[in-house]
Amino acid sequence: MKGFVEMIQAIDGSTKTAVRIQAMVEYLEQASDQDKVWTIALFSGRRPKRSVSSALLRIWAAEEANIPDWLFEDTYHVVGDLAETIALIAKANTTTYPDSLDQSIRELAALKEQSDELKKAYVTKVWRQSDAPTRFVFNKLMTGGWRIGVSQKNLIKALSKHTGQDEPLIAHRLMGDWDPFEISYDELMNSDLNQDASRPYPFYLAYALDQEPEDLEEVDAWQVEWKWDGIRGQIIKRNDEVFIWSRGEELVTDKYPELVAFAMALPNGTVLDGEIVVHDGNQVLPFQLLQKRIGRKTVGKKLLNDAPVKFIAYDLLEQGEEDIRSIALKQRRARLEALYKWSDQPAFLLSEAITLPSWKDYKELREKSREHRAEGFMIKRADSPYEMGRKRGTWWKWKVDPLTIDAVMIYAMRGHGRRANLFTDYTFAVWKGEELVPFAKAYSGLTDKEFKEVDAFVKKNTIERFGPVRSVKPTLVFELAFEGIAESSRHKSGIALRFPRMHRWRKDKPPEEANSLEDLTNLLQLYGHD
Repeated sequence: MKGFVEMIQAIDGSTKTAVRIQAMVEYLEQASDQDKVWTIALFSGRRPKRSVSSALLRIWAAEEANIPDWLFEDTYHVVGDLAETIALIAKANTTTYPDSLDQSIRELAALKEQSDELKKAYVTKVWRQSDAPTRFVFNKLMTGGWRIGVSQKNLIKALSKHTGQDEPLIAHRLMGDWDPFEISYDELMNSDLNQDASRPYPFYLAYALDQEPEDLEEVDAWQVEWKWDGIRGQIIKRNDEVFIWSRGEELVTDKYPELVAFAMALPNGTVLDGEIVVHDGNQVLPFQLLQKRIGRKTVGKKLLNDAPVKFIAYDLLEQGEEDIRSIALKQRRARLEALYKWSDQPAFLLSEAITLPSWKDYKELREKSREHRAEGFMIKRADSPYEMGRKRGTWWKWKVDPLTIDAVMIYAMRGHGRRANLFTDYTFAVWKGEELVPFAKAYSGLTDKEFKEVDAFVKKNTIERFGPVRSVKPTLVFELAFEGIAESSRHKSGIALRFPRMHRWRKDKPPEEANSLEDLTNLLQLYGHD
């Protein structure tokens, strides 16, 4: 455990990727195999379930520090991270380390069925016997958040250096439904990939196009498709079983029975990459309808009727049990088209390859993306292999410009992490007659300097306080950008936005000139669900 704590300190203490990767490599060299498994699990999002609630931890930490609850809560809002707050205020009598990362996680997991008294006794004992860095790591194991600058890409690079295996192979090994409580390091890193029929491939992702398309090669060297707003996924048919994975590595097979039905008709040894969308048989429908099915453990008949899903296939990754990711996209596309024609399944759609004579023509069509319920284009080199992760040069996303609306800030909350001491989370409103109606929240899009300016404004212009929320004088106007708009019974305005963020601070506009609810309704009629 001491080595793991020291690695976390090294990673947290540097902004250089090379330093962070080297810290992981050095730790892996001396860690036990089971501690390696847990390190991989934690840094790839497979954290164990919580066995102690945050509410109890906050109460116990205040008691240990001998401070009132309100002071702990104020401290927490300033620090912005519960694990770090407790690590800083708790007092240690001695400095010892748990024997191993594996032991600590298993002991915490065993607490789940224990009484609150026994949980408290165990947790406070560790706090009292640990220094601040060890308490921080221990608290992270309990609370589950590991935002310390370790991406899965960096983890894969470190594992590649440690094992000598190629990065794409390691990325593939880490995919799938493996349990760190059960799997050994040898099984994870050295077993035959074909042993797990459910294992997906690492997803290939695209960068946003940051140049004019004319700066790319000739137009006929690229395959252009619509970019849909759904859930990226892989459908796997192996050994007469179907597995559906989301890009977030969640196994979602049970949530989409209509996709299972068509996938069962596919040949064994087939893996498709594509987009799960709500589709009425004629067109893709807004993402908000798909959200109704996200997180549902069971899907009833009404939901199946209200939000019917289909799978728009982009790519064919495996055929006849053969991994074909290394062959050119145009060849994979030809095989995918043949499979689509053979399949004849209503829930199986083929992503349209759009062929136009020039980039000028593509630009003109791209401006009509929303008429097609699309976000813009995907541009892929026709000779490109299917790689892993996000790379530059062969796949680009060329999104249409976002929708915008001018709104008035009416509420503010403190942010999190490095912005925990600033008011950076805002609620915005538009006019309905003489009344300001809240309709969206946003916390990104401004520069650090602008956030500090707004923070100073909030502190000087607070009207009321509601716990961590402050209402402020409605004088600041911001242009909000967003990707989509839909009706919503959950919002007072009756409208919900997709990915709202602050596009710019409209210092040139008084609040009276902000947009109205009628303006939002007009956008809804143009671009929302009908």
